Amino acid sequence: MGEKDIERQAPNVARMKMLGATVVPATSGSKTLKDATNEAIRDWINHPQDTFYIIGSVVGPHPYPDMVTRFQSVISKEIRSQLKEKVGTELPRAVIACVGGGSNAAGTFYHFLDEPSVDIIAVEAAGCGVQSGMSAATTQLGKPGILHGSKSYVMQTADGQVVEPHSISAGLDYPGIGPIHANLFVTGRGRFLSATDKEALEASFELAKLEGIIPALESAHALAALKQLKFEKDENIVICLSGRGDKDMETYMKELNKK
Repeated sequence: MGEKDIERQAPNVARMKMLGATVVPATSGSKTLKDATNEAIRDWINHPQDTFYIIGSVVGPHPYPDMVTRFQSVISKEIRSQLKEKVGTELPRAVIACVGGGSNAAGTFYHFLDEPSVDIIAVEAAGCGVQSGMSAATTQLGKPGILHGSKSYVMQTADGQVVEPHSISAGLDYPGIGPIHANLFVTGRGRFLSATDKEALEASFELAKLEGIIPALESAHALAALKQLKFEKDENIVICLSGRGDKDMETYMKELNKK
């Protein structure tokens, strides 16, 4: 896990250690998700006899993106089931999810990919602004390239060096997207929006006040995108809340202390 992310997500790290995990900090590069993935693949390649590589996102070499997508597809399966029970139809007007590597989004979109009436909306991290030099909006800033063993969209320089991303959320702080999402972007099947750090924080506090739910900062980006969209009052819209905000409480408290 990136050394920076270990600090940002201390409660998650504490839980992992209580459950018996050894958390090894990645101290190279930006010390975030990209660098943790680098080190995990490097260790796996160097110790193939006694090491299993397990990734939680839809990035990396085949078959991992496909495997994770299929495991996570339980999300969209459950969405269809609950919608059928609650509103009488399995198909919402739109499904919205945040995208870094994009595991929660892949699971949210999976069972709607072949349903043209359902809008698929992915929301990336704009960081301090798409053109600020501190962003992770890959589809707006990236181009086709190879990262972690798969061809996708990657934030990179003219000579192919990876550009360091920025997001207030550790899970979206990644310079690429999973190949499934690159395909959705290129084919036009998915709409790709972005939300800044500030917009994500505002959406988090709004959800907490209105619904009593404290979302993960990653999920808050999907919530923030609602203000960029227009729907009719009777349309069913599904937003994936990919995690709880417990791990982000330190960030939330810092924001509250500014007010």
